[in-house]
Amino acid sequence: MQMSAPLRRFALTAHITTSVGWMGAVACFLALALVGLESQQPFEVQAAYVAMELVCWMVIVPLSLLSPLTGIAQSLWTPWGMLKHYWVVVKLLVTLPCTAILLLHMLPTTRLASAALQGGLAGAAMHDLRVQLVADSAVAIAALAFTTVLAVYKPSGRMSSGEPVPTWVKWLRGVAIAGAAAFLVAHLLGGGMGHHSIH
Repeated sequence: MQMSAPLRRFALTAHITTSVGWMGAVACFLALALVGLESQQPFEVQAAYVAMELVCWMVIVPLSLLSPLTGIAQSLWTPWGMLKHYWVVVKLLVTLPCTAILLLHMLPTTRLASAALQGGLAGAAMHDLRVQLVADSAVAIAALAFTTVLAVYKPSGRMSSGEPVPTWVKWLRGVAIAGAAAFLVAHLLGGGMGHHSIH
């Protein structure tokens, strides 16, 4: 079933709005995380982490769910399809893990906000987690920017055509495997997500 032209435009507008809004909200999260990590003023640290939690629950989480949902709707009910073009599949393979990782980081973000309210972030307290949130949000912005580039340029390559896998997909696959391995090693060395939630 295909969407009508007006409905397609509405779906496209919704997808662009939620996707760009998600990236902008993560940029705000990153700015607050940097303030929380680097500021020497206790009131600034407290304000930063409390604001981070609010931005996450009220803006980032809803947009991180709406963006892939509107993207999936477009892929299912427009000529692009979900599994016809490599760029659509790659977009989904980037966006869905970003959403999952974000949801996993909500508990430590909430814990940081609680510690900040109680004055428990003096000096180097919970330093590893504070650094991790800076790094993860920076990576998330890069990933979301990459999906935006894919959506604009729509690089060639159809999965259903029987053609060889495009070179850009092969390179991207290698980068993704290396990135996933680095992410896994970094979290294992740091004790994993459970480590984040108890320090």
